[in-house]
Amino acid sequence: MQRMLLALFVLASAAAAAAVPTPAQVQAAYRTSDAQLLDRHGVPIDAVRVDMRVRRLAWTPLAEISPALGAAVLQAEDQRFMQHGGVDLRAAGQAAWDNLFRERARGASTITMQLAGLLDAELRAGAGGRSWTQKWNQALAAREIEAGWSKRQILEAYLNLASFRGELQGVRAASNALFGKLPSGLDQAESTILAALLRGPGAAPRAVARRACALALELKSQAGCASIEWQTEVALGRPLAQPQQPLARQAARRLLGEAGLSGPSTLDAGLQRFALDSLRRHLRALAERNAGDGAVVVIDNASGEVLAYVGNAGNSEVDGVLALRQAGSTLKPFLYELALEGRLLTAASLLDDSPVDIAAGAGMYVPQNYDRQFKGYASVRTSLASSLNIPAVRTLLLTGLERFYERLQGLGLDSLTEDAQFYGPSLALGSADVSLLELANAYRTLANGGLQGPVTLRPRAPPAGRRVLDAGASFIVGDILADRGARSPTFGLRSELATAYWSAVKTGTSKDMRDNWCLGYSDRYTVGVWVGNFDGQPMWDVSGVSGAAPVWRDVMDYLHRDRPGRQGAAPRALLRREVRFIPAHEPPRPEWFLAGTESAVVEAVPAARRAPRIVYPLDGSIIALDPDIPAQLERIVLRAQAGNGLRWRIDGADAGAADAALAWRPLPGEHRLELVEDDGKVVAVSRFEVRGNRRPDGEDG
Repeated sequence: MQRMLLALFVLASAAAAAAVPTPAQVQAAYRTSDAQLLDRHGVPIDAVRVDMRVRRLAWTPLAEISPALGAAVLQAEDQRFMQHGGVDLRAAGQAAWDNLFRERARGASTITMQLAGLLDAELRAGAGGRSWTQKWNQALAAREIEAGWSKRQILEAYLNLASFRGELQGVRAASNALFGKLPSGLDQAESTILAALLRGPGAAPRAVARRACALALELKSQAGCASIEWQTEVALGRPLAQPQQPLARQAARRLLGEAGLSGPSTLDAGLQRFALDSLRRHLRALAERNAGDGAVVVIDNASGEVLAYVGNAGNSEVDGVLALRQAGSTLKPFLYELALEGRLLTAASLLDDSPVDIAAGAGMYVPQNYDRQFKGYASVRTSLASSLNIPAVRTLLLTGLERFYERLQGLGLDSLTEDAQFYGPSLALGSADVSLLELANAYRTLANGGLQGPVTLRPRAPPAGRRVLDAGASFIVGDILADRGARSPTFGLRSELATAYWSAVKTGTSKDMRDNWCLGYSDRYTVGVWVGNFDGQPMWDVSGVSGAAPVWRDVMDYLHRDRPGRQGAAPRALLRREVRFIPAHEPPRPEWFLAGTESAVVEAVPAARRAPRIVYPLDGSIIALDPDIPAQLERIVLRAQAGNGLRWRIDGADAGAADAALAWRPLPGEHRLELVEDDGKVVAVSRFEVRGNRRPDGEDG
């Protein structure tokens, strides 16, 4: 009979041994509750919680756990841990005696037996405790663990797998959440509290403190009971601390999805932290101007790898890198590149920066410059660098709306989902919604001489670029955007845009100052910054140069702290020629030209040589009366081009000389406006309609 029992025990032990994993297998199967995002150097940069059942942090070796905790746990859970072989027969006998003759029962599970239960779900206690079969199998498993594991490995695994409080599993999660420190920094009082939690993770703070005080006395700890009680109340009474402050949360959510798996990225932890800190600092300075949110992205020009991805300043769940916002003037470089590429303009071509009204649907589009001023004639170089609006709209009329729209789509601005006519001529001034990431990659295309490629957050071999812009025209646009003299009429010679090294940069501000942009590049990096409010509120007196540009400058300076940016070599298709202007609207200068478009002299067409035409109102216009303006004060300003010597005639009646703007009191109805010579010859006609319910006598109806 004894031989049969021994044989059964041996067979059961063999079965248990087959089921017991090795320490290496346990660590390999261990998964944190957070998916870890690693930067390009393998440094943990952020984490995303993906397992909501428990909170587990990284596995902690025993050498990195405070000895005070080990001593407290052994005293509380298994005082003969170093002597027994997995089952403590003396403790089991004492537990059986106590359970029979004392009101308060006690257990005899060793740390090794508890570890067996943590490793095998079939050995875990149910609502009514463990069955005799479970206890038997647990003892067998503990014996086999002791046969193949060292004591240090057993204690290390136990401390990493045991539940301490609520969702907190493992010593690192418990130490971080309850005391805000790593396990290596736990003192004697904190160690007794954690050890007390092992016996009753859900116990009330007073019960935990009482048991911790008893442990401290048994260990002859210097930690006083009053101190332990206070620390227990604080640790268990406050919300659990977060394991890590967000550093690249939006990027992590894009890349990570499986609990516990580390994911490599192209991000640079140092650059990411610097960009986030810079954004936060400048947003604090802009808080009184109602600017509360922002985003930053940095792209490596050669590879397309995203080096920094700051979706917000840490106060929102919105991903500002992908959010769609109105582009403002940031689309102008691509408009002028199209005109240069098509040889419609050169960088020295003069554009008319004077009032213009453009028919758009049933109304009029009347663009204005940012400063509400007009420069008269301005070259393409000055118009782009100084971000003049009216020359941009005139350039769009040259290139054609459809061609410009197709060019933007070819650059990867996939957010332009409506047709070209939906945006109309205001597309030249950035009326379309774009994301910071796709806009920055479009600027990267300029930096790469017109070669476009995708961006990536995952390390990979860079794909071959696809040509979407002319190399020569791209070079000229970059040269213009780097020209602080050309941008000085609007931004001055000293601004955040004027770096000490070569860089090309463009700002943009959307309607009502709701979006603020700064996009620019050097020979190695492209940096994009957006500042505004995620809820769409307008900022107060914040332009691109005062809002987004300071952050852009900080990041660019950080990137080039070791080597300044340098302008690349000009493509062979470009020529450098001296050019002068007649009249001298701008001083003589050397200028870049596509071969075949060069010119030594640029002459503006005098007003006297322009064909007379009606500038406003254009033919087909519909003008609505404003009921809030008194009838005796409301006027429509009639404007003509080359109107010297001509007169206005409205509905057959003479209205005055056309050599200057004329304020005409509008009347409801259809009207015929004419430009006529002295002999009555009509040289231009515009038919328009005034709508409203105002009576001809001027009284409101």
